Amino acid sequence: MVQAPDHIKSINPYVPGKPVEELERELGITGSTKLASNENPLGPSPLAVKALRKGISGLNRYPDGSCFYLRSALSEKLSVSGSDIIFGNGSNEIIELAVRTFLSPGDEAIMAHPSFVVYSMIVQAVQGKSVVVPLREWRHDLEAMAAGITDKTKIIFIANPNNPTGTINTMEEMDSFMENVPDRVLVVVDEAYYEYVRSRDYADSMSYYGLGRNILMLRTFSKIYGLAGLRVGYGIAKAEIITEMNKVRQPFNVNTLAQMAAAAALKDQAHVEKSRRTNERGIKYLYRQLKALKIDFIPSQANFIYVPLRDDAAPQLYNDLLKEGIIVRPMGPRAIRITVGLPGENKRLIEALKKIRGHYN
Repeated sequence: MVQAPDHIKSINPYVPGKPVEELERELGITGSTKLASNENPLGPSPLAVKALRKGISGLNRYPDGSCFYLRSALSEKLSVSGSDIIFGNGSNEIIELAVRTFLSPGDEAIMAHPSFVVYSMIVQAVQGKSVVVPLREWRHDLEAMAAGITDKTKIIFIANPNNPTGTINTMEEMDSFMENVPDRVLVVVDEAYYEYVRSRDYADSMSYYGLGRNILMLRTFSKIYGLAGLRVGYGIAKAEIITEMNKVRQPFNVNTLAQMAAAAALKDQAHVEKSRRTNERGIKYLYRQLKALKIDFIPSQANFIYVPLRDDAAPQLYNDLLKEGIIVRPMGPRAIRITVGLPGENKRLIEALKKIRGHYN
């Protein structure tokens, strides 16, 4: 029998949620509400949908391996050189490309916990070592992460806003942190939710990129742009970093429809603003209602809310909500993550919590 090496065998794979249709079949329910995956409840821009319809007839051709039109559109919008952009099958792939490019067996990558689980999985897959630093007050402890840098450190991951807590680090904190990072270390800042941020203290990584620092910013069309099903993300870094990463990138890694939809979505800032306003109204409503129910939560700068729980109550709460047709994301035994939905979806969640209250106190 073919055997995988031990470092692969011991990886705990990412476990996605079941399809909504399958959950409904299993539970005998219909019309469930999915608040589990931080998707945009408004869906994609009408301009993106129009581009998809137009592009279907050309699917007999391979995609543009350089993402020429999408690259040009992003380059103009962000005022960065096209050579400083890399595209991926979601920002997940760019995380993998960065690790495969810059991490050798035995090298270290520093990351927070809890944060995006994919970081440690990919590091382990290349026989690297994950150096995990606990969050402090639900935010990245940048001081402790800087103190954890050794001669073996090659990459530092910072999710800002952090998934699953929705918290951010400020510009002041990041300035202090970057001063303590050696030039040989790549700082990967995962900004998948940056369009949702409302705080004026948010650390915009573009400033460090502009100074020529070794920073790789990750962004995506899966969240506020509503294109999660197409899987297209991008990274921004100095050209010499992007050049090395492109050496391990598969050709044609971003499909034709994803490129066309993303380029069209960039033109529809009205949809982005509507999505942002919808999220802001929804998160304020959920704050009020959760407070009224005396349910603790972590204030969020993203499109989801992290709810810490006591006594390993997350599985019970998840299953109880599931029976009410509400799908949330359990984050271990002591927390759930709730995506902000449309007004009716948010109200349905609160009504369900009122009905089953007591299991999460």
